Amino acid sequence: MPVIHRPAASNPDPAFWSGRRVVLTGHTGFKGAWLSVWLARLGARVTGLALAPEPTPHLFEAIGFPPAASHLVDIRDRAAVAACLEAARPEVVLHMAAQALVRPSYGDPVGTFGTNVMGTVNLLDAVRSCPTVRAVVVVTSDKAYENREWPHAYRETDSLGGHDPYSASKACAELVTAAYRASFFANGAHPARIGTARAGNVIGGGDRSPDRLIPDIMRGFARGASVEIRSPRAIRPWQHVLEPLSGYLRLAEALAGDEGGHFAQAWNFGPADEDCRPVSAIADRLAASWGEGAAWHVSTAGHPHEAGTLKVDSAKARAGLGWDRRLSLDTALDWTARWYREDAGGRPALDLMQGQIADYEALGAPAGAGS
Repeated sequence: MPVIHRPAASNPDPAFWSGRRVVLTGHTGFKGAWLSVWLARLGARVTGLALAPEPTPHLFEAIGFPPAASHLVDIRDRAAVAACLEAARPEVVLHMAAQALVRPSYGDPVGTFGTNVMGTVNLLDAVRSCPTVRAVVVVTSDKAYENREWPHAYRETDSLGGHDPYSASKACAELVTAAYRASFFANGAHPARIGTARAGNVIGGGDRSPDRLIPDIMRGFARGASVEIRSPRAIRPWQHVLEPLSGYLRLAEALAGDEGGHFAQAWNFGPADEDCRPVSAIADRLAASWGEGAAWHVSTAGHPHEAGTLKVDSAKARAGLGWDRRLSLDTALDWTARWYREDAGGRPALDLMQGQIADYEALGAPAGAGS
């Protein structure tokens, strides 16, 4: 499937972001590190709020490029979160701090609910006392939907739910956001507009997280070892990390100018239906891209429940925000494998990220235009 070309208007607007005060929670995570670099490229004045990064090697430390103000704060610490927002006086808040994995949520359900639910409560409550905020994007997950193992994609109007603690915590974060929006941000009570974003399974260079498919595969291939795969038939909405990040930025822009509150709702950012493929297809494609010695095998151990089929419908974002994915899954996998190869060859992580962001922006420009 070829790369999808979109009009230049689909790119984040540098005129909007340049000089704008932004609080980004979760900036030390995989998606947060990528978004920190993109926001800096756009000229935003970013304050990061997150836990310290996981033990090295870690992307946030590798890029050597933290936001101008980086606060190592637990999102569960209500007073610390409020103090950070009071000092930063943000105009935009992008909330991505989370316990972001299904399997660890079985081992620490209390921590998962505390971070993903009460962390969201603390953040939104701090926004209530911050009159400078105009737009808030709360990032939840495609797993917030009540998964009925449907073959078709979930829409924003479908029921929320969650079999495991992680999925349930993200559904709860959606309910928390809706309650705060209706109770404290409606009818002129506060100038901020609040939307939620539900993205698919992100892939991309620099993800070092344990117990996640692409990092596990890349680590195994790099060692020359056969990679153990848990659920080869599980179908997921795979997309390059820059795809949903572009959606979050576009949603924030829309919310900031949303006098009537039309954009203050939930939005899906997922891939095309044909790019929702089984785990085995991803492993095969990466093995072919990596080359000689790359192999995988099916795990025979028992594992906690995980959804078998999951897809999200992004028609609303395409129609309402002018957003769409730009990379086919094959291209996204090629970009990911190339990132890891060049990183292993000594190319600086920041250089790799800035290069792929520039390439991604160029895909949204009309023929003959720059990025």
